[in-house]
Amino acid sequence: MAAQSLSAVDVAVAASTAEAAGGTPPRRRRGARAERLAPLVLLAPAVLIIAGLRLWPLVLGINFSFTGDGDRNGMMVGFDNYLTLLNDPLFRTALRNVGLLVLLLPVAVAIPGLLATFIYLKVPGHRLYRGVYFFPAVLSPVIVGAIFNLLLAFDGPLNALLGGLGIGPVDWLGDPDVAIFAVVGVHVWATFGMALVVFLAGFATLDSSLLDAAEVDGASLPQTVWHVIIPSLSRTIQFVFVTTMIGMLTSMFGLVYVMTSGGPEGSTYLPEYYVWIQQGQMNQPALASAASTALFLIMLVVGLAQIGILRRAGKED
Repeated sequence: MAAQSLSAVDVAVAASTAEAAGGTPPRRRRGARAERLAPLVLLAPAVLIIAGLRLWPLVLGINFSFTGDGDRNGMMVGFDNYLTLLNDPLFRTALRNVGLLVLLLPVAVAIPGLLATFIYLKVPGHRLYRGVYFFPAVLSPVIVGAIFNLLLAFDGPLNALLGGLGIGPVDWLGDPDVAIFAVVGVHVWATFGMALVVFLAGFATLDSSLLDAAEVDGASLPQTVWHVIIPSLSRTIQFVFVTTMIGMLTSMFGLVYVMTSGGPEGSTYLPEYYVWIQQGQMNQPALASAASTALFLIMLVVGLAQIGILRRAGKED
């Protein structure tokens, strides 16, 4: 018993001596190592799922885009598919429409941002507006497209209203110069409710004392929005910009298919619709993979450019 007590005392003395000398007990070192590894262990399942279901198919798709279709099925053809895309007027139209989406993006972000501001400031009926604005987000794009096909028909109610105001009817879905704007407008109406919810979540983190100070200083609503709300919600605005752009590039297929089927004269083609045409109707999966890869690169470049511009603007403010 005395020997055991002596050995326990010796161990304790040795541990305290090592700790005083700058060392760390083995048990504490193991605990620190486990604490460092815990986040990696928790993230591992999600990383493996993303790598297996997202990144690996992406790599396979990029590799497939360098193969041929038809008689050259399975053969490596280099950049032939990408050259075919650049020479295809429909794909060039799709790229031009992507540029139009980028130009219209600030409007698509400003609408839910302003409406969320009014709701946060508790305008009369703000609780009702919150539900009304979000309701279109739960509708299927096919249903939304069918509804607006009726509203925007040449002999539909909207043109009847314009006729009553003395304005000539507009061929909303049949005019190549108008159709893409009609489809984008419907998409913004159908999806801005989700961005509005994100903005409201951002407002929950806003310091109300800043708004009180602006009110005391006599700032108008536009001044409060520009100098207080926008700088305070810069991270939220960045997130909404990127997600809205991705939604425009990847979630408009249903509307395009139902409302215009890519017409008139291919004026409403977007890259995702072009991919579907090449894969489903033209039976050119390799060319469709090349178009998908191009769409991925477009989203990557546009997203990184948006983040860079918004961060620079935030630092300047």
